[in-house]
Amino acid sequence: MSARGAQILLLEDEEQIRRFLVTSLEAEGHVVLEAGTAALATQLAANRRIDVYLVDLGLPDLDGVEFIRRLRQWTQRPVIVLSARSQEREKVEALDAGADDYLTKPFGAAELHARLRVALRHAAQTSQGGESVLRIGALRIDLQAGAVYRAGELVRLTATEWRLLEALARRADRVVTATQLLRDVWGPGRSEHGHYLRIYMRQLRQKLEADPGRPRVLLTETGVGYRLVAGVTDGSPG
Repeated sequence: MSARGAQILLLEDEEQIRRFLVTSLEAEGHVVLEAGTAALATQLAANRRIDVYLVDLGLPDLDGVEFIRRLRQWTQRPVIVLSARSQEREKVEALDAGADDYLTKPFGAAELHARLRVALRHAAQTSQGGESVLRIGALRIDLQAGAVYRAGELVRLTATEWRLLEALARRADRVVTATQLLRDVWGPGRSEHGHYLRIYMRQLRQKLEADPGRPRVLLTETGVGYRLVAGVTDGSPG
């Protein structure tokens, strides 16, 4: 996901501030989902892929710090706090709960957009030496651009196919459980729908593997999940 066109969940209970932020974010090309309560934010996140969370701490139904703690139980997507709480201990508490950044109200739109760009860049980095581009044989997966190429040609993926590939690429050479993939791609509300994974993994293999029936990059770990192998040589796929 690039710095433009991110899907953002904005959790802010003050309607006037929320509308200002939505207008500013949409002007930069982002898609914004709005919530005034933690309950609604949880519902929105449960069935959608969120790239960045913007979270106010003073919520009517749950403290924002607790919301972040709960969020961190199932996702590592960036969380930026937007709060009028300015004391150091309050900032530390939010960051310790799992927030990635903290903006104290009032703040300017330019600063918010800059923090968003940083958060998206960091999210695009993989465990492979902190690089955002992963090269596997004839494949090139560009996490920051949200694109994958095979032998130099752009491979057209659906949004869901890309999210699944991205979730595996960020954990290249590690087994990722089916439960974690379902949460990453479809949200926590779909954790029991394992057939989704089988369908979309088959589609990914058709598009990316040299021999989809004998995959070398997108491997099944029977009874556990899947693994993206980063050490495949130039002979495959291609």
